Amino acid sequence: MSKRIMVVDDEPDTVDLVKLVLETEGFEVITAYSGEECLKKLEDTLPDAILLDVMMPEMDGWEVFKKVRENYENLPVAMLTVRDQDIDKMLGLHVLKADDYITKPFGRKDLVERVKKLVKM
Repeated sequence: MSKRIMVVDDEPDTVDLVKLVLETEGFEVITAYSGEECLKKLEDTLPDAILLDVMMPEMDGWEVFKKVRENYENLPVAMLTVRDQDIDKMLGLHVLKADDYITKPFGRKDLVERVKKLVKM
C-alpha cells in the first residue's frame, strides 16, 4: 500500500512539482493550498506525513504546525520552505519539534529520500 503525503503550499507550482515527484515514486499525494484547507482535509483524511510551507497568507505554516500537533501529535510533519536561515531551522526543528526542515529549492532525490525517512520506508 502506498504512503499518503499531504503537500501544503500556497504556490500551485510548488505543489504541482512536489506532487509529480512523489507520485512518480509511488506515493499518494493530497494537496492543500492554505493552512485552513490543510486542517479541513485532515478531518476527513489522515495522511502518513505532511510537507508544510512556512510562508503562507492568513495562517502561516508555524500556526498550522501547532494546530496539527495539538490534534495529531504523532503525525510526521516536515517544513518545506525558502526560509533557510539557521534561526528558522532552529525554530522549526528544536523549538517546535518538526520532524524535518527541507529548504527550497530542493533536489528531487533529496526530497524523495527525506519523505521516505519521514514515513519510515
